[in-house]
Amino acid sequence: MGKRDWLKEAIFYEIYPQSFCDSNADGIGDIQGIISKLDYIQNIGCNAIWLNPCFDSPFVDAGYDVRDYYRVAERYGTNEDLKRLFTEAHRRGMHVLLDLVPGHTSIECEWFKQSQKAERNEFTDRYIWSSSVWEGFEGVGNIMGCIRGGTEREGCCAVNFYNAQPALNFGFYKVEKPWQQGVDSAGAKATREAIKDIMRFWLSLGADGFRVDMAHSLVKNDEDHKGTIALWKDFFAFLDKEYPAAVMVSEWGEADKSLEAGFQMDFVLHFGPSHYLELFRKENESNVANSKIKPYFSRNGGGDAKAFFDVYLKNLSQSADKGGLICIPSGNHDMIRMARTLDAEEMKIAFAFILTMPGVPFIYYGDEIGMKYVEGLKSVEGGYVRTGSRSPMAFDTTANAGFSAAKSSMLYIAQDESKSYINAQTELADENSLLNEVRRLLSLRKSHSALGATAKIELLQLEKDSYPLVYKRESADETVFALFNPVGQESVVSAAIPDDCEILYTVGKSAHALKRNASGALVLPPVCAVFLKK
Repeated sequence: MGKRDWLKEAIFYEIYPQSFCDSNADGIGDIQGIISKLDYIQNIGCNAIWLNPCFDSPFVDAGYDVRDYYRVAERYGTNEDLKRLFTEAHRRGMHVLLDLVPGHTSIECEWFKQSQKAERNEFTDRYIWSSSVWEGFEGVGNIMGCIRGGTEREGCCAVNFYNAQPALNFGFYKVEKPWQQGVDSAGAKATREAIKDIMRFWLSLGADGFRVDMAHSLVKNDEDHKGTIALWKDFFAFLDKEYPAAVMVSEWGEADKSLEAGFQMDFVLHFGPSHYLELFRKENESNVANSKIKPYFSRNGGGDAKAFFDVYLKNLSQSADKGGLICIPSGNHDMIRMARTLDAEEMKIAFAFILTMPGVPFIYYGDEIGMKYVEGLKSVEGGYVRTGSRSPMAFDTTANAGFSAAKSSMLYIAQDESKSYINAQTELADENSLLNEVRRLLSLRKSHSALGATAKIELLQLEKDSYPLVYKRESADETVFALFNPVGQESVVSAAIPDDCEILYTVGKSAHALKRNASGALVLPPVCAVFLKK
């Protein structure tokens, strides 16, 4: 078994550290709090964690603006605390991926302070600077704006997202102006080696790898990503030699490119060509202007999953050829929560889909209990519309839902204050809850090889704007047919399903009413998922 093969059996739980569990009553989640909840995470059925950025930062962008890559942010604890998290996770047979932000830093990073100086130094070329303060980056690929003025040196500095996130210099694939350095320039190579050193540091302390932020964006003027793919191949040559067990998951959204670059897994993203939002979210919940999305997994119908599968199956075929995986997440810190669109019964069907598809599932903290999107919150640390998806985890019925012993006014983000707020303790006690359905689905996945990460999938029934969805999962020793009818009325299965199949598992209150019509076709009751084993 290869050193990275654990990934094929992984079920990830994404933790937004500032909102998960506060151990010292300051209103902000921390690493000791995460450690205290490892048993809860494991009890769900998850055996791996993706930890959003926990490094020292001024938190203009919730930690995605790193000030010091080598130090845990004081509000979360210490490097020793993070090392203990690795140890405690490993003791439970769990793995931990840190969030690596290689494309930019904070303006407060020492690298950037030195790069601003007029005199040449080690960091002069660590960032991307134009030759004149009057010359910006309009039309330059993968650059979203600039920092102009306030520096000793001449020129503007490129930014990747917010104006407090100066872009690191990995070179330009197409050099079109004198100030643009090539991918093999001394400055670009020095940046590359600096990121390798950061990886070495945390991997040596026990991290199992990294989820990589904006992995596709490092090389500029790189329309086809050839330069970025070559860059990551260099990173993986280093990792394969020094840390062959390290796992790398990319925020790229184009599996053919990310897996060619060497990543073990790529995310299906909510932006780009994936059509992911058309599964679980609707109009005005996609952050896309003039969106007309109707979610496929809503009981109201009218959704379309065909465009998603057209892209997904193409990428899946390409990823299988490269031995890589694709992740379909329940959500993440950048999305509107699923519960704003779907109710608990609809989410059960959605999770039945997510947890029985190929690849590796990722559950965003709180999605397993159907945590709500908290409406009307002011932006916190660059969250804006996303802030309502980053509210504190609800564990029980005590003060602040068990997130923190601090005064409610001190909480990092306001909590769901509705009288009927959902919490893990109540969900766990209810046999029919979403949480217990997720736990059973994960147990089902783990006990059947046909539902595993690398088992084959064949789409048997899915027409544009219609129901049901039927696919077949197949391993060397078993075949499972997965049938989904999310809508509030019966639907007929036209796909050929063998008569000798037995019911393996059902989801939905009416799933027991499965029948065949006069023509012998299976008829699915409303809002259900049915798994049949051959």
